[in-house]
Amino acid sequence: MNFPVEISEKMQKVASEIGLNPEDVEENFTRGHGHGGQNINKSTNCVELTHKPTGIVVRYQHHRGLRQNRKEAWELLVLKVEEQMRGDQSALRQLVFKIQKQKQRRSRRSKEQILEEKRRSSAIKKNRSGMRDDIENT
Repeated sequence: MNFPVEISEKMQKVASEIGLNPEDVEENFTRGHGHGGQNINKSTNCVELTHKPTGIVVRYQHHRGLRQNRKEAWELLVLKVEEQMRGDQSALRQLVFKIQKQKQRRSRRSKEQILEEKRRSSAIKKNRSGMRDDIENT
């Protein structure tokens, strides 16, 4: 597959697995908006990609340069199309699940088990130091 920009090999592999054809993507460049003053408002550095078969639209403008924005927009489009086609098996969905799982609070029972294990190991360490004192005193 020949993409109009050079994307990472990992993204190219994912794109070939899901059958993303670069000819099915309409690419538009628009003027930027937001913080940055005149430079951002006058230069064309925002990339808008539309995947015609799925209707997914990606707008990307995080960098000042068009080249970097274009590359990252294509990679984001690959991830979005993969997410729609594969659902929970997609890399993007798995990453979101992992972050949600990390932020989730522990249950009360698991907290109590962790604290009990800490108390046991603390008691063991305390007993070790007491044994050293007995050996040194003799």
